[in-house]
Amino acid sequence: MIDLYTWPTPNGHKIHIALEEMGLAYAVHAVDIGEGDQFKPEFLKISPNNRIPAIVDQDGPKGKPLSLFESGAILIYLAEKTGQLLAPSGNARYIAVTWLMFQMGNIGPMLGQTHHFRTYAPEKIPYAIERYTNEAKRLYGVLDRRLGEAEYLAGDYSIADIATFPWLRSWERQGVTLSDHRNVERWFHTIEARPAVQRGLQVLADRGNKQQPFTDRQREILFGRTQYERR
Repeated sequence: MIDLYTWPTPNGHKIHIALEEMGLAYAVHAVDIGEGDQFKPEFLKISPNNRIPAIVDQDGPKGKPLSLFESGAILIYLAEKTGQLLAPSGNARYIAVTWLMFQMGNIGPMLGQTHHFRTYAPEKIPYAIERYTNEAKRLYGVLDRRLGEAEYLAGDYSIADIATFPWLRSWERQGVTLSDHRNVERWFHTIEARPAVQRGLQVLADRGNKQQPFTDRQREILFGRTQYERR
């Protein structure tokens, strides 16, 4: 059994989808990031960077529990544990890992900044909005070129696609028109239709802010001094 500590965000959905695709048994533990659950000592023992998702595999290597944080690391671990969605060796493996790292180093951080300055920042800063919106469009272009060459990011469906897909669900909020990127649009709807993806997106679907404005308290927890307190 895998204990999954998560919240319905793009990074959380990566692991929800992977667990469903791989057919692994898991128990969900909600970490309400708007209420500050990510700063509780018991969670910090598992995820010292106070970020979701995190897992504890009660049947880890040699039958011993293993805790992991960072969604990319979790995806690689789950793929290797099950022998699914990541080639064991060779070029196919390295291509998948390359596109996974592209998501971790570019798609997630840059689209996250786009969301922040377009939607959440208390002050609308035109320079920041333009900078990150343009970067979002550039990254969609990178994906579109790749997906004009291959059906999926690594050729075959893999953890690279699982990592990237949840971040593109909010394309409108990123200032992007999906139909301007026809290869991404084809890929997106293909993945969206997968039964395991649909099940993964339902994990904690009744929670989260559901696009509602954050309260002042939630804003302070997520973006204010609470985030930067020494622990």
